[in-house]
Formats: sequence, structure tokens, C-alpha cells
Amino acid sequence: MRKTKGFTFRKIFPPFPKPSLTRPRPFKAYSFVPFSPLAMLDPTILTIGGIVLGIAVIERLLERWGVIDLVDQLAKVMRFILPVAFYSALIYFFVTFMF
Repeated sequence: MRKTKGFTFRKIFPPFPKPSLTRPRPFKAYSFVPFSPLAMLDPTILTIGGIVLGIAVIERLLERWGVIDLVDQLAKVMRFILPVAFYSALIYFFVTFMF
């Protein structure tokens, strides 16, 4: 028959280490998602916005001059172009935005 050995708890697990620092060390934290309002000044987005704004001004001028038929035609076209331009500019902005 074999003799069994007994181990004390202190021999198996060493005592807890004492804390070496009484206060934590300062560290620098960096943000990985910078956002600036100047990021909206992308030339492509400004160009798309300028074209849409220009077409809206032309539509108002034509309405003032009394060319209602042409304004109606332009309004039908713009009803499709405006949402497409907005969503494409929004998708372009988020695709090219550096995260």
C-alpha cells in the first residue's frame, strides 16, 4: 500500500502579491473615431448639393416668369432626382469617411 502525502494550502498556492503601487499610473487615451464638422466640406458632396440647389433656383425663376409647363416637367424630374442625389451623397459620405 502506498503512503499518501498531504500538502498544505500555502505550499500549493503562494500568498497573494502585495500591491506595488498605491495609485494608478496616468495613461493617454485616444479616440479612434474622430469626427469634425469640417468633414462635411467634401468637394463631391458640395458639388452635388450645389447642383441640386441650382436646379431649385432655376425652377423658382421659371415659375416667376410664368413658364408653368416647363416648371411642371422639371418638378416631375426633380421628384425622382432629389431623393436619389441625397441618398447617394449620404452613402458616398459614409463610405469615404475614415473611421
